[in-house]
Amino acid sequence: MGLVLPGRAYAEGAAPDVRAAGPAADDRSAESSSDDRSAGAAAAALRTAYIGTYTAQPGGGTGIGLAAYRPDRGTLASTGLLEGVANPSYLAVAPDRRTLYAVNEQAEGAVTAVRIGGGRPAEVLGTRPTGGADPCHVSVHGRFLLSANYTGGNIAVHPLGRDGALGEVSDLVRHQGSGPDPERQEGPHAHQVVTDPAGRFLLAVDLGTDSVHTYRLDERKGTLRESGRAATRPGAGPRHLVFHPSGRHVYLVNELDSTLVVCAYDPRTGMLTPGNSQPTLPRGTVLDERNYPAGVIISPDGRFVYVSNRGHNSIVVFAVRRGGAELHPVSHTPSGGSYPRHIVLDPTGRLLFASNQKSGRVTIFRVDRATGRLRLAGPALEAPVPVCVLPL
Repeated sequence: MGLVLPGRAYAEGAAPDVRAAGPAADDRSAESSSDDRSAGAAAAALRTAYIGTYTAQPGGGTGIGLAAYRPDRGTLASTGLLEGVANPSYLAVAPDRRTLYAVNEQAEGAVTAVRIGGGRPAEVLGTRPTGGADPCHVSVHGRFLLSANYTGGNIAVHPLGRDGALGEVSDLVRHQGSGPDPERQEGPHAHQVVTDPAGRFLLAVDLGTDSVHTYRLDERKGTLRESGRAATRPGAGPRHLVFHPSGRHVYLVNELDSTLVVCAYDPRTGMLTPGNSQPTLPRGTVLDERNYPAGVIISPDGRFVYVSNRGHNSIVVFAVRRGGAELHPVSHTPSGGSYPRHIVLDPTGRLLFASNQKSGRVTIFRVDRATGRLRLAGPALEAPVPVCVLPL
């Protein structure tokens, strides 16, 4: 495994100036004198991003992509590559931002830990098996790493060392059941595992069984205990969820029926109660291929929810009403490419990144924080099979 940087080496958190990828030449010239006088400030404005891919797919990358973006300009540029990490299709970062974690989505599933920050090049700390096939999601819960094995249909727990390194699996919980879709729901398919806002419960979304499992983690033993399970509409195929900042509502996106469900959440018990659903496609839409919603995210202020549509190739915006209990569609914006598998907001909530898997493009949108609407910020970044972006 190695770090490959184009042209020269840049320390973590530093990167080449990406002003050349800015919106319009006239805008750049109008701002150039100010930029020239404040080169230090411009460099400080650069932020780091990591890009996940499928290394085993034709045209895929060879590891985790390294990039830099300018929040003020909405530009993104490649700065290098961390080679040798297999199928890093989903990425997460530790709360202290010193360790990056990647799934290795393959038959012999694994997760990889990477040391970042500190002004040093990224360094792989090690890889551990997840005990299941095709892990597709990973998240950090205190001193543990949680991963969802899609084909394995199970949830894995890894203890983390003080340096962020991975220990061996401390627990592996397999889901049971199936759904009515014979092609996609022949058995359990764990697709996501996240911690609730209070840090008490873990929620695991299973596409194959149309269910969301609630767990408690014994942090002394590193083991999971199921405390509840919520059923969705048969055949809906739940994929991912996101919490409202209040911690009282959850928005659950269903991959197989193109809907987004508003769920009530009880933080005392960790129980989810599905409610009304909204279509993620414009009413009356007819497509040549099936649509599969993928990512669901919420603005930092909790006013807007965003969902990506693979097939329709769009990002739908919903306005949040009644303290999180209702959603109202605002707009559908083309994703700027084909098959937007992943969407994410930068830490400020001003930029949205969309990973268009089939067209090899990461598009950047500016977010109107008053209306929630999106507009392209500048040129897309061409990347090999991008399926996840993690902006820091």
